[in-house]
Amino acid sequence: MSKILHGGRIGALRKDVAEFTSSIKDDVKLAKAVVDINKAHVVMLTEQKIIKKADGAKILAALTKHTDIPLDASSEDVHMAVEEVVLQETGAEIGGNLHVAKSRNDQVATAVRMELRRNLLSLMFSVVELQESLLATAEMHLQTVILEYTHLQAAQPVTFAHYLISHFDALERDLQRLQETYARVNLSPMGAGALATTSFPINRERVAELLGFNGIVENSIDAVGSRDFLLETTAALTLIAVNLSRLAEDLIVWSAPDFGVIELPDEFASTSSIMPQKKNPEVLEVIRARASHVLGDFVASAAAIKSLPSTYNLDFQEVTPKLWAAAETVNCALNIFAKLIPNLKVTADVSRKAQTSFAAATELANMLVRKYNVPFRTAHKIVGVLVKQLIEAKQTFSDVTPVLLQKIAQEVASIKLIVKADDIAEATDPLKIVEAYAIVGGPAPTVVKRALTVRMKRLAAAKSSVSQLQQKIVEAESQLQSAVNSFHGNSHETEGLKIQNGR
Repeated sequence: MSKILHGGRIGALRKDVAEFTSSIKDDVKLAKAVVDINKAHVVMLTEQKIIKKADGAKILAALTKHTDIPLDASSEDVHMAVEEVVLQETGAEIGGNLHVAKSRNDQVATAVRMELRRNLLSLMFSVVELQESLLATAEMHLQTVILEYTHLQAAQPVTFAHYLISHFDALERDLQRLQETYARVNLSPMGAGALATTSFPINRERVAELLGFNGIVENSIDAVGSRDFLLETTAALTLIAVNLSRLAEDLIVWSAPDFGVIELPDEFASTSSIMPQKKNPEVLEVIRARASHVLGDFVASAAAIKSLPSTYNLDFQEVTPKLWAAAETVNCALNIFAKLIPNLKVTADVSRKAQTSFAAATELANMLVRKYNVPFRTAHKIVGVLVKQLIEAKQTFSDVTPVLLQKIAQEVASIKLIVKADDIAEATDPLKIVEAYAIVGGPAPTVVKRALTVRMKRLAAAKSSVSQLQQKIVEAESQLQSAVNSFHGNSHETEGLKIQNGR
């Protein structure tokens, strides 16, 4: 327990108990936010004439003085550590009013939101960076045909650009979720106090303004007792982690020699300690594994919060580190992918694999419908029997003749079918097939090129929007510093408290 709280309702606390309940080890991330909150709070208290301007100036001077603050279990948490330093600098007569009209409950909720919005901005920029990487790489692969799979079996040909855009679109939804979450995170709980506000005539909106919030969490119980913003963020991070894990899984599978769709760059792979031929996708495997950590952090957080009574509980202290861990894991994975994607080597010729896997079967059936008026279900059966016979004969579509197709059609559907050899060749050519898929959202190079143009514009708009959010925070920090400086008549920026981890 902090020595500030000694001598009141509670006497001395056991050292091992203090260390067990202390949040000091996790509070370093909140230190700057806590100092800024105290600055904004003191500015507001002075403006509202709740404390004397001279006293406010002295407290602010202590908050801006270059001071090392030891963070150890004796201080209990960073809030008490900051207050202890102010008391040492100003004495109890003045510094004792730093905590007027506020509680650690509203203060920690505010600090978490401030640090979280910084993390959210970093994540949004990382998402945008990966999206830029995907689009730049897609531009180089408009004509690169690959086979896509269902049930891990070759299904239909597409272009690698088309595949990359699918992940761009998933990330776009992820980015939208982060932006929507940011709007709910960026509200100030300050002024809610322990749970019922205060009898002092504070100005909550002024504190929110100085700290760069868009408004306040109005209801005081909701302000200190809600952590749905934390769960919402971790849920959004979980969805990103799931999407990145699936991308990692694709690349892991496709880099295997049996698939041979892509080759990983050497700097993102490793080899075996015994088998010299191996090129192992270990970076991707780690990303895939750590995605489960993010999911676990979400489940653990939800489980911890679901049964809590209203207002503040110290259980919250155990949940917040899981938020930071999830954010760091996702951010690192995004950054790895942004550097990996442009350096992938993609197999340029899939014609042999397309033949042996019969990936053109759907289009061969479509051709029979389109050019020879065969009902699709009948065409499906004819091509299915054709594939079965070719497999048994160890042949491919390159061995199909009009005579063979006519024979099977007669046997399967009792119809006379005379197909041109050129139609068979065109219907089984992977590039021709891809070019024929010219529907909106399809893999035809002309369609994908238009899709790229549209997404580049959307990405530029999203990037600008995120930059504006960041700029608002920068402007708020400048406004707070100006307000603090006005108490000292300083035109220059003063240094903030320097937090020293004393563990």
